[in-house]
Amino acid sequence: MYKINLVLFLSLVWVSRTFSQTNNQAESMVIFQTVKTKTVNIGGTDFHYRKLGENNSGVPVIFLNHLAATMDNCDPRIIDGIASQYQVICFDNRGVGGTKGKTPKTISEMAKDARAFIHALGYEKVDLIGFSLGGFISQEILLQEPELVRKAIIAGTGPAGGEGIKNVTKITYLDILRGLLTFKDAKTYLFFNRNENGKKSAKEFLSRLKERKENRDEKMKIGNFQRQLKAIHAWGVQAPQNLSVIKQPVLVVNGDNDRMVPTSNTVDLNKCISNTQLIIYKDAGHGSIFQYHSDFVKNALAFLKP
Repeated sequence: MYKINLVLFLSLVWVSRTFSQTNNQAESMVIFQTVKTKTVNIGGTDFHYRKLGENNSGVPVIFLNHLAATMDNCDPRIIDGIASQYQVICFDNRGVGGTKGKTPKTISEMAKDARAFIHALGYEKVDLIGFSLGGFISQEILLQEPELVRKAIIAGTGPAGGEGIKNVTKITYLDILRGLLTFKDAKTYLFFNRNENGKKSAKEFLSRLKERKENRDEKMKIGNFQRQLKAIHAWGVQAPQNLSVIKQPVLVVNGDNDRMVPTSNTVDLNKCISNTQLIIYKDAGHGSIFQYHSDFVKNALAFLKP
C-alpha cells in the first residue's frame, strides 16, 4: 500500500514539474503578437521595429513591407515561422506607422533609408524578404549595396518599368472604394481572388492581423500613403534596370492571378536575375504568400539555409 502511494506521489510530482516547465517555456516564448516594439535613432528620426528569434544565430532576415503597411500588417504566421530558425526584423520605414517624417517619393530613397536602418542595428550582412513595395525596395538595395545582402526573397513584385505597375494607384483607389461600399478591408480585393478559396483566405489573413491586442502600431497618414503611391508610379514608368548584375540567390514568388503587380513581372524577374528560384502559387492573387503561408515559410526556410 505504501509503495503504491509513494509511486503515485512521485508520479504527481513529476507531472507537476513537467507541466510547470512547459508552462514557463510557453510564457517565455516571444511571438509576433506580443513582441515589444523598439526604436533606433537614425539622423534624428526614431525608426520603430520589432525583432524576433534573437537567440537564433546566423544572418538576420529583414522583412520589407507592402504599400500602406505598418508592422501590424505583417502576417504573424510568416514572421513567427521565419523566427523559428532565424532572427527576423520588421520595421516602419520613414513616414510609416510610428516612424515620423515624410515618406520618400522614390523607391531609391526608401532603399537608402532601409540600408541606414540595417546599418544602425549593426548588421554587415542580411537576408531580405520583400513583399510588393518591399520587393521594389529589395531590388534597389541589391543594386545600391550588393555586399550587404546574402540572399533575397521577393514576392508579389516586379522590375522597374514592369507591366501594369503604373496602374497600381488606380487599382488601389478603386478597391479602397469597393471596400468602403461593401464594408470590407480593401486588402480583401487587392490581395485575394474573389472565389471561395480567395474569400476564405482573405478572412483568415485579416483575422490574423488582429491577433496583436496591445501596443499596436500607429496608422499611416494619408499624405505619406500618397507619397508611396507616387513612388510606385514612378517605379512603374521608369526605364528598366540591369538586374543581371545581381549575383545573390533570389527566390521570386507570386500567385498566378496578381491584379496589382501582374504575374508576368515575376516571370520577368526570374529571367532577368541570373541566380533565381521561382514559385507561382495556383489559384492565388497578389497576397499568395499569405494565402499559402505554411508552404511559403517552408520554402523560405529551405531557401535561406547557408
